[in-house]
Amino acid sequence: QVQLVESGGELVQAGASLSLSCAASTRTFVNYAMGWFRQAPGKEREFVAAVSWDGGSTYYGDAVKGRFTISRDNAKKTVYLRMNRLLPEDTAVYYCAAGPDDIVVITRKDEYEYWGRGTQVTVSS
Repeated sequence: QVQLVESGGELVQAGASLSLSCAASTRTFVNYAMGWFRQAPGKEREFVAAVSWDGGSTYYGDAVKGRFTISRDNAKKTVYLRMNRLLPEDTAVYYCAAGPDDIVVITRKDEYEYWGRGTQVTVSS
């Protein structure tokens, strides 16, 4: 069992930067690929970014590529999402997720086994 707790969401203005964190409670954090997804009201949960178990490979959704950066610290059992040049359309609840490191389609939410409860990010125009 893996418990994930997100933090860092808040209300910011367009153009600002924000960092999210996701702390995992498991002794086997290195066994998991980690992802960030987001869900805006009335929309499907959307892939944002993912990182392999060692941080060596990263993946991004088209909407955030070039603006967001995912990273992880295995010693701290934490994954981060650095968000730059935020846009109003980035407003959503952001969820952290953990899945087996051999995920076939890392952008697909069904591949992930564990989910946090989310943190709200609101970007005002």
